[in-house]
Amino acid sequence: MSQYHTPTGGLPGQTQLLTDRAIFTDAYAVIPRGTMRDIVTSFLPGWTGMRMWVIARPMTGFAETFSQYIVELQPGGGSEHPETDPAAQGAVFVTAGQIVLTVDGVQTTLDPGGFAYLPAGSTWQIRNSGPEVAGFHWIRKIWQDAPGIDKPEAFFANERDIAPNAMPDTNGVWATTRFMGPDDLRHDMHVTVVTFEPGGVIPFLETHVMEHGLFVLEGKAVYRLNGDWVEVEAGDFMWLRAFCPQACYAGGPGRFRYLLYKDVNRHMPLGLAR
Repeated sequence: MSQYHTPTGGLPGQTQLLTDRAIFTDAYAVIPRGTMRDIVTSFLPGWTGMRMWVIARPMTGFAETFSQYIVELQPGGGSEHPETDPAAQGAVFVTAGQIVLTVDGVQTTLDPGGFAYLPAGSTWQIRNSGPEVAGFHWIRKIWQDAPGIDKPEAFFANERDIAPNAMPDTNGVWATTRFMGPDDLRHDMHVTVVTFEPGGVIPFLETHVMEHGLFVLEGKAVYRLNGDWVEVEAGDFMWLRAFCPQACYAGGPGRFRYLLYKDVNRHMPLGLAR
């Protein structure tokens, strides 16, 4: 049975030590679960019954290609116009409760593990249809067109219905559940769930062009990031700049799993946009 960590806010007591694992560098950032408290939430116009933690946003020295929110939605809460940028595509991944998405008039209910891809320019609405507080990730990126490439359509899935792809020569201890097909060039971002069985490892320092956002859904691990060793656990978020060296050991008694964003399938911009 899959588990998905969902922040609940709150505030630590006055006796708690300040020491934590939060770190922000030019190459990577770690935003640990303990920082996601009531006083660091954000709100958006046009929504009811919602608050969110912004864990990535485009800015100098941080995320360049995407934003990522963890949204907490009360029963009955939602929005008739959640996306205000017609150029922005979106991906939603549900970690708690139940939401109803209506995309271009078609309604779909998503439970934990549920995923939705929302094309740029689509008309969509969202509502918490259940009796419990719902939690979901909302990833946004400007879709980049390319010659001869059509815009992808909206689609819905649940990770439990997708067979994981085992990485070569790993005996299945490192696998990826893919929501977008790697050979579908219409998509300029991939959102996947990566799973390591206990003891699984990335056995080399990946150093490559994709920017990464990783939210730990389950378990714990030790990550090597740009020469530093950092411990991460369920509820932590990591941002990795393009070419930041990365590797990890899954160090807990159970599985280590994370929701992964990366930008793919497009030319590298040369100089300023023109």
